[in-house]
Amino acid sequence: MNYRTLGKTGFNISEIALGTWQVGGRWGDPFNNANADKIINTAIDAGVNFIDTADVYSDGQSEAAVARVVKARKEEVYIATKCGRQIQPHTAVGYTPERLTKYVEESLSNMQLDTIDLIQLHCPPTEVYQRPEIFETFERLKEQGKIRNLGVSVELVEEGLMAMQYSNVASIQVIFNMFRLKPSEQLFSKAKENNVGLIARVPLASGLLTGKMNLETTFSPEDHRTFNRQGEAFDKGETFSGVDFQLGLEAVEELKRLFPGQEPLAAWALRWILMFPEVSTVIPGASRPDQVLSNLAVANLPALTAEQMKGVQQVYDKFIKPEVHSLW
Repeated sequence: MNYRTLGKTGFNISEIALGTWQVGGRWGDPFNNANADKIINTAIDAGVNFIDTADVYSDGQSEAAVARVVKARKEEVYIATKCGRQIQPHTAVGYTPERLTKYVEESLSNMQLDTIDLIQLHCPPTEVYQRPEIFETFERLKEQGKIRNLGVSVELVEEGLMAMQYSNVASIQVIFNMFRLKPSEQLFSKAKENNVGLIARVPLASGLLTGKMNLETTFSPEDHRTFNRQGEAFDKGETFSGVDFQLGLEAVEELKRLFPGQEPLAAWALRWILMFPEVSTVIPGASRPDQVLSNLAVANLPALTAEQMKGVQQVYDKFIKPEVHSLW
């Protein structure tokens, strides 16, 4: 496993980490603690020392599972969680210092911890980034010893740039993958300039970039890939990175031609992200232990060639950029 520094936190974290949106089972399935424990232990066994969760993942069960396993291990493993998405309707006016403080305390209770390594605002509305009192709230929580660092998870590049006006923002979590190239244009250089860590989320575009899907692929009714393709429940960009499913499949076939051989496209999609030195870590999810191992095998892949990097850009420009580039 290779490790990179997560911005101002100073944490030396695994460049492939673990996202836990679906760690207790596939999207829409009931949470399975035994399966979650196996997945998390498999990751730590292989050198993962950074795990990302959120209070809304399975109503706090994901947080509890992550902390339970980490506390049973001897290795130092950093836990990052998120808050804010419990606010309904999810509008800026719902974000108050009192409410956010309550959410942090509930996460501490869920995890039976005294301190959270990294708490992240969970894709708040853009207007929240114009409210200094929200970010000052986390300074008080830090002084109280309840958190060590503050980060933000964003939908828009613009939001990431706005977040960096606050000196206590140590990391930015953003969708970045072969179907979402915009963050590399401006956000990455600004993050480096401000010593802000970058966490690449949705690295496989909700599974599109595994190369295993086709037009006959179906998902359960409770899976966001069924009910959120047009943003019916939350930001459309969270599902297939906002790319039309059929268009994405066409682009995937072009990408496969760039990477002939035995390795699946998913592995190359993750390796592509690691070609950007500004990225601190990538957080693919897993619903089975073998998926964790498959993700971690990326460390053994060679760097992409200049021709392959150019080819990914050309596929993006041809299929994806006209549809999504201006949206996020």
